[in-house]
Amino acid sequence: MFTFLLAVAIFLGGVFIFRQIVVKGKECTSQVNLHGKTVIVTGSNTGIGKTTAIDLAKRGARVILACRSKQRGESALEEVKRVTGNNQVVFMQLDLGSLKSVRSFAETFLKTEPRLDILINNAGIYMQGKTQDGLGMMFGVNHIGHFLLTNLLLDRLKQCGPSRIVNLSSMAHNLGKIDFECLTTQKALGLGTSFKEVFQIYSDSKLCNVLFTHELAKRLQGTQVTCFSLHPGAINTELARNTGSVVQLVLSPVTAFFFKNAIQGCQTTLHCALQQGIEPLSGRYFSNCTVRDVYPKAKDDAVAKKLWELSENLSGLA
Repeated sequence: MFTFLLAVAIFLGGVFIFRQIVVKGKECTSQVNLHGKTVIVTGSNTGIGKTTAIDLAKRGARVILACRSKQRGESALEEVKRVTGNNQVVFMQLDLGSLKSVRSFAETFLKTEPRLDILINNAGIYMQGKTQDGLGMMFGVNHIGHFLLTNLLLDRLKQCGPSRIVNLSSMAHNLGKIDFECLTTQKALGLGTSFKEVFQIYSDSKLCNVLFTHELAKRLQGTQVTCFSLHPGAINTELARNTGSVVQLVLSPVTAFFFKNAIQGCQTTLHCALQQGIEPLSGRYFSNCTVRDVYPKAKDDAVAKKLWELSENLSGLA
């Protein structure tokens, strides 16, 4: 009996340590005050985007909640204001699946807001389909929408330097690949609909985020704008809301135990946005508030440049 109880105690102790160290992870330690600074957080009506916005608003920033849904965005706006006591929080509608919407958002922002100090490209989607412009949904929303938005706002970021751009990727980028033939002919990273195929396309879109950041850093050399990509951790949020109900049911006990909550999940985002002294690491990839090495494919200069040029064409910048 004693041996059994000892084994149970050791198991529970291991579980506690695992959750505290591996699941919970590190916290952003920056105490930076953001009074007088303006931040955009895309997809900030829910999940880690909303908790990121709340933290930044608590620091005194003027926070722009850039969200697709007007109803959910305005609901999040009231919550962020109530929780933080900061009235310098604004909702602006942004549909990353529409290049017209991205351009409209940027035009309105540049006309009404004199500053931009931090751009956090947080929004992401996990589902197949096509955007309004005929792009693959995950390629269009997870990459092209943010690519266009960033480029349209770059001059303002440069004017307000030192400033930062934070691109949320995922460790899934390690499984990604860039099929330029499919991108050229189909304007999509892939065309499958099975679970394996959809996850592959999601991974491909996350590799696009890392390659975009790599190339962007090179183009920003000599400016006071730095950029970072990151893996926020496995997060128990609404990213998988577009998966089937069976998949969600199977995953729910796993995500409840092994995945971070939204507050834990936004810590690396905050680290990349706020931590002083990481400017020389511009273009690098972070996980658990720590800079990480990536596979050669995620820092391939030729592939990153080719993706940038294709993205310029598809977004109408070229």
